Amino acid sequence: MTIQQLEYIVAVNKFRHFVRAADKCGVTQPTLSMMIRKLEDELEVMIFDRSKQPVEPTKTGLKIIAQAQQTLREIGKLKEIVPAETETISGPLHVGIIPTLAPYLVPQLIGAFNTHYKEVQLAISELTTANCIDQLKKDEIDLFIAATPLEEEHFLEIPIYYEPFVAYFSKDHPMRNEVLSAGSMPQDNLWVLEEGHCLRDQIFNFCTRTLPFNQSYEAGSIDTLVRIVDKNGGYTVIPEMHLEFLNENQWENVREISDPPAIREISIVIKKDFIKERIINAVADSLKTIIPDHMLDERLKKFSIRL
Repeated sequence: MTIQQLEYIVAVNKFRHFVRAADKCGVTQPTLSMMIRKLEDELEVMIFDRSKQPVEPTKTGLKIIAQAQQTLREIGKLKEIVPAETETISGPLHVGIIPTLAPYLVPQLIGAFNTHYKEVQLAISELTTANCIDQLKKDEIDLFIAATPLEEEHFLEIPIYYEPFVAYFSKDHPMRNEVLSAGSMPQDNLWVLEEGHCLRDQIFNFCTRTLPFNQSYEAGSIDTLVRIVDKNGGYTVIPEMHLEFLNENQWENVREISDPPAIREISIVIKKDFIKERIINAVADSLKTIIPDHMLDERLKKFSIRL
């Protein structure tokens, strides 16, 4: 049994196609097939049912593949130990980020890494929270930035900042000049993000648990929500960092939410067995240059992250 054979069966399971798996692994299809067949002979069990199209793992094969994935992860950690302990921060880094954070963080995060961490090959994917969780579990990303808590047993959440929400009203809304509280927000004419956005859930949590659905449209971005309110009335709830995207006239429609305020916690999320302490601090230090000081977690202002 070899590491290559484990990589081959994991690839075939991912692509459900021997030719595409071989291309991904950088070998010919006959070589990949032969190596998998040798592994099956050694284990005396069929890992894949080749009679099905696309190819499928057998029940026993699924268990073998799951163990192979775990083994490859552990081998990967061995390879990471030495670079993680050196002064140089380098190598690939794949970061997930939720859509309601990306416009405010990604442009400057890319700039910070290009300036200070030129040896890091940074890749950023904009993903829903559910997809971030799924891809981190599969090791398809190294970490992600999202609203927390998530209550995932095998994840570690590192709070970075706490962002207040503000209300954005149409000019003729009857509560536009009222004092707002997170516990008594208007229930009518509230425009929200579409399903799958964590911000949608957070808004519902502090507005009401039984919000009536009288909206005719659920938007895909915060900028769209603001435009809908401007054209159609009602109101929406937006994160404070979106204020820089508003024009002077739109600023007049913003109202603070207080007594109590509505706030979301934003964290870097990693697996508990993640060992690249220097790269986590590189991400955190970059975020500290982006986030307003009053939002930053007090511990992050004083200490480095220790894993």
